[in-house]
Amino acid sequence: MNNSNNDLLDRLEKLNAIGVALSAERDTNRTLEMILEAAKSLTNADGGTLYRVTDDHRLKFEILRNDTLKIAMGGTTGTPIPFDPLPLYDAKGNPNNSMVVANAVLKDVTINIEDAYSAEGFDFSGTRNFDQKTGYRSKSFLTIPMKNHENEIIGVLQLINAKQRKTGEIIPFSHADQRLTESLASQAAISLTNRLLINQLEELFESFIKLINVAIDEKSPYTGGHCERVPVLTMMLAEAASAASEGPLKDFRMTEQDRKELKIAALMHDCGKVTTPVHVVDKATKLHTLFDRIHLIDTRFEILKRDAEIELLRAKVQHLEQGNRDVPVALEHAFQQRLRQLDDDREFLRKCNLGGEFMSPDLQERVDDIARNTWVNEKGETAFFLSTDEVQNLKIAKGTLTDEERQIINYHIVATIKMLEQLPWPKHLTNVPEYAGGHHERMDGKGYPKGLMREQMTIQARSMAVADIFEALTAKDRPYKPGKTLTESLKILGFMKKENHIDPDLFDIFIREKVYLKYAEEFLDPEQIDEVDVTKIPGFSG
Repeated sequence: MNNSNNDLLDRLEKLNAIGVALSAERDTNRTLEMILEAAKSLTNADGGTLYRVTDDHRLKFEILRNDTLKIAMGGTTGTPIPFDPLPLYDAKGNPNNSMVVANAVLKDVTINIEDAYSAEGFDFSGTRNFDQKTGYRSKSFLTIPMKNHENEIIGVLQLINAKQRKTGEIIPFSHADQRLTESLASQAAISLTNRLLINQLEELFESFIKLINVAIDEKSPYTGGHCERVPVLTMMLAEAASAASEGPLKDFRMTEQDRKELKIAALMHDCGKVTTPVHVVDKATKLHTLFDRIHLIDTRFEILKRDAEIELLRAKVQHLEQGNRDVPVALEHAFQQRLRQLDDDREFLRKCNLGGEFMSPDLQERVDDIARNTWVNEKGETAFFLSTDEVQNLKIAKGTLTDEERQIINYHIVATIKMLEQLPWPKHLTNVPEYAGGHHERMDGKGYPKGLMREQMTIQARSMAVADIFEALTAKDRPYKPGKTLTESLKILGFMKKENHIDPDLFDIFIREKVYLKYAEEFLDPEQIDEVDVTKIPGFSG
């Protein structure tokens, strides 16, 4: 076999290897760079440009390379290409056939030019100006349109100055160069189209996820912010864990695919809330349903005060009828004492209605005492002052939800898992249901819905659990509480670590790497960002 055949065989093998590499590449910019660099390598070209056809019929510079002039622009270089896109048509709509790259697209042909300076039918004035400014000599050109699987031209590959491999002399692009580059352009166009389609599908999927969160937001503004913030905090913590060079998590690393998987899971972690009744999600006070029923109780107090006044007046009339003009002071005193008691009880129930971190048994017993009082209702019947449901709600020990309502809220995670497990996840996203479904589990197995132990959960799911709690503690848009300061929130988080509620290693990274501060600077109000003394955070190992 002669040297020419050996060279062709080598280049065919290289072409096959390039095709495999292009299929595996997931980044669009790197794909574009690989296409141009591969074409340069196959033809031993000194430079080249890759253009993309835009929707407004122009050719956009994507990648530009020239070895002699040491030019590398576009793609992953970070250096933008300063040239405007080239029009395929002029201002009057006439085809721009005088420009080689435009001609190749408009006529769907490969154009192989031996010497630009002597070529006829094309305008190379721009090339000559470039050469004059740089001292370069543009000579041989190979311009090939790139067509996708639907036979649409999506780009143009233009190579410049083929070099003789041994001497470096500028030579024309050979017929073999042309055929090999045409084959590469065909493979590259399909690979690029596939990558763009995948990107579009991924963007569509993420947009659909955000649409679900918008629906939750529209349903309840309090959960909408949560759906936005938890993914950000989850990624901050997971990135900090992935960057750890020492400690228990030093071997944990995330690839770009891992990051994408976790981001999607975090975005969808509360999608099941679309099934939760809005009056439960937005329950700002203990007596809130469609409206805050504390106002009904206020009315009852006013009725009792009116009844007390009527009772006083009747007693006065009775004394007057008996000829006693001096009404006993005790009656007036008892009346005023009754009013004070009613006002005190009303204020007490109003405070109970707001909810809080803890309600003592003594306070709950006082609710029972008030409930046993009687009043005459709208039917003229004597009834207990508070109904059984009102008593149950006002005696809620923590927060504003009854046990039944908390079960309804908790069901959202079951709904989330059910929804996510119905989707045909691709291989690189198969962990989304597990990550999203684990953010209410605890390290001691007392969480829900599955009661998983720490060792049964991935680091990603544990990260989301920490993020979910910290966001809830600091959130300032909840209807039932103000947002806590950093110190208050971290102390509560520290106690949760000591109680084996959250992952201890992630908690330490959360504090040590100041993930909480990075999050706070983006999402919290200035008055919430206090000076944190980490030595006073419970459970922090330093």
